[in-house]
Amino acid sequence: MPPIARTPASDAAAHPLARLADKANLLIQIIAQPSLAQFVTRLALAVPFWRSGILKWDGFLVLNDTAVTLFTDEFMLHLPGGPYPFPAPELVAFLSGSGEILFPILLVLGLATRFAALGLLVMTLIVELTVPDGWPIHITWAAMALGIMAWGPGRLSLDHILGRLFGTSRQGP
Repeated sequence: MPPIARTPASDAAAHPLARLADKANLLIQIIAQPSLAQFVTRLALAVPFWRSGILKWDGFLVLNDTAVTLFTDEFMLHLPGGPYPFPAPELVAFLSGSGEILFPILLVLGLATRFAALGLLVMTLIVELTVPDGWPIHITWAAMALGIMAWGPGRLSLDHILGRLFGTSRQGP
C-alpha cells in the first residue's frame, strides 16, 4: 500500500489532534507520578497478605486452630513426586501468619521496603507451590514484589525520609 500523501489540509487537521494527544499525555503524567505509583503498588501487594494474615490469629502471638489445621491437614506442597505435607506445620503456620502481618505493615509504611517485598515474594512462591492453580494471581503478586524490589518504595515512604535524614537514600536500581 502506498504511503498516504500529506497535504496542507491534513497537516492542519493533525495539528489539533497532536495538541489533544499532548494534553492527554501531560494529564496522565500529572496523575501517574512515580511515587504515587510506587505507593499504590506497595498497598496493592500488602492488602491480600494482610487479609490472609489477620484470619490466622486469635490474639497477640496466638494462632487460631484453623491456621494450624490448614497447614497440618489441608495445605500440601506440590513438588515433583508429591504432593507433600508441610514440615513442622505449627511453625510454618506461625511464620506464615507473622509474615502476613509484618511484611504488609512494613510495605504500607515504606520501611525496610525492599526486604518486605522480598519476604512477600518468597511467600508468593510458597503459596504457588501450595495452590498451583492460583498462578494468575500469584504472578501479579510476584510482579509487584519484584517492581518494589527493583525501584524501591518511592518518596512516599519512611525509607525515603530516613534516607534523606541520614544521607543514605537508596531509591533507584
